[in-house]
Amino acid sequence: MKRHLSGFLPFLLLCCLAFAPARAQDAFTTALPGLAGSFGQIAEAVEKLGTSADPRALPLLQALQDGRLLKREDGTLLIQTAAGTTEVLGGSATEAGTAEAVRVNNRVRGALRGALGSLQILSTDPDERLKAAEAVFRSRSADNIRPLETALSRETVPAIRTQLELSLAASRLASPDNAVRLQGVAALAEVTDQNARALLLETKAQVPDLARQIDAAVAKIEGRLRVRQVVETLFQGLSLGSVLLLAALGLAVTFGVMGVINMAHGEMVMLGAYATYMVQEACRGTFLAPVALPLAIPAAFLLAAAVGAVLERGLIRYLYGRPLETLLMTFGVGMILQQAVRLIFGAQNREVTSPAWMQGVMTLPGGLQLTQNRVWIIVFGLLVLGLVVAAIRYTRFGLEMRAVVQNRRIAATMGIRTGRVDALTFAFGSGIAGMAGVALSQIDNVSPNLGTGYIIDSFMVVVFGGVGSLAGTLVGALMLGVVNKAMEPYAGAVLAKVVVLVGIMLFIQRRPRGMFALKGRAAEA
Repeated sequence: MKRHLSGFLPFLLLCCLAFAPARAQDAFTTALPGLAGSFGQIAEAVEKLGTSADPRALPLLQALQDGRLLKREDGTLLIQTAAGTTEVLGGSATEAGTAEAVRVNNRVRGALRGALGSLQILSTDPDERLKAAEAVFRSRSADNIRPLETALSRETVPAIRTQLELSLAASRLASPDNAVRLQGVAALAEVTDQNARALLLETKAQVPDLARQIDAAVAKIEGRLRVRQVVETLFQGLSLGSVLLLAALGLAVTFGVMGVINMAHGEMVMLGAYATYMVQEACRGTFLAPVALPLAIPAAFLLAAAVGAVLERGLIRYLYGRPLETLLMTFGVGMILQQAVRLIFGAQNREVTSPAWMQGVMTLPGGLQLTQNRVWIIVFGLLVLGLVVAAIRYTRFGLEMRAVVQNRRIAATMGIRTGRVDALTFAFGSGIAGMAGVALSQIDNVSPNLGTGYIIDSFMVVVFGGVGSLAGTLVGALMLGVVNKAMEPYAGAVLAKVVVLVGIMLFIQRRPRGMFALKGRAAEA
């Protein structure tokens, strides 16, 4: 017995050694001939290579996707390199000869996306892993379940883990086993995504046995989607409200406090946007380029404030108490400023590049996506409002301004130079409009007509909130922004603005001084 075993064991070991390499290479080598066959054979070969886990499969499939995989009449496969030569798989470089490119169709492209995703999903590059997970989600094959589970157990990046979980759930829906499908349904029920909802409805049509479970999962997704839509509408409304707040803050000072109907207010906003452009051009190519936008804020304020001071001292001070003449005069000044900018910069739009920290999208839990430039504009609007309140409440200039507003004659008898206060107040309001132009340059075209689209909205905010009230300006801007965005899906952008305007007119009929009535020169008039 021992003699027979001693003769049999070497034979068994030889068989194992001979069979093991063949078994390891079986998936890769047996799939290669299919790449030289018909479209159906190519698609099957691609799917086999995607599940082979062979390191040679990835460059081969990438060559097929890029059109660099060639075949000869005898079925030999070659990969074209950047040097213009070709490499036979497992051989040395040679000329292409009569080789032609392996053609693909839509079915092969779909198989390629899934196969490349399966092979790249374990890459060391996070971006490549994320793209691979997205590709696997689109392919939705039950063969991807095991690679996805392996990748998920190793993944540490939250965004990639989320995509892997979504891809794994989608792949489980493609399984022939209903128990595995139910796992996919349960996982997708916790995802707030339109793609997950569409995938579940597609699976419901294919697998009627799971209709009840799928309906329950779809209902949960739709409930969360409605909540997300409300939050997104609220954010869009706050974003629009912050823009209106920035545009109206300066007008709340010049019109609300001084009682001057300044139709050139929009042009002050436009000057602030062009100041941002000039600062960006001056900083381009220097070490100051990353901080060009913060540097543009004081520059825009000073430019608009200087123009406002000249306008008040040169023209407006002679027209106090004559609102119609002031309106016509400032309207003409606005047209002059627009034409001057056209002569200097041209009529075409100027590009203002947002800094890197304002670009992109911020993704919050639940799949809520917020554009970062809008988030920063909301923060900037609140900061500007805080600075304006602090300047009016806690500085000598603010004290003198409030004294002149309450009673000009008594303020003059107390030694306050009312003319100087008027000039500084108008310059201050114009400077705030210039800072609004800095923010608007990040979301709108910088052109001579930039401020024209905001002048009417600014007046609406000031009148609706209460003439001269900064709190009313804040509440009015945010309310108008939210109401406008809430109505747009139902009435459209133009009709929504018309409805808001009509609503403000009816409100002013009931409360002529707005939501927050303020005593002062404008209110008493």
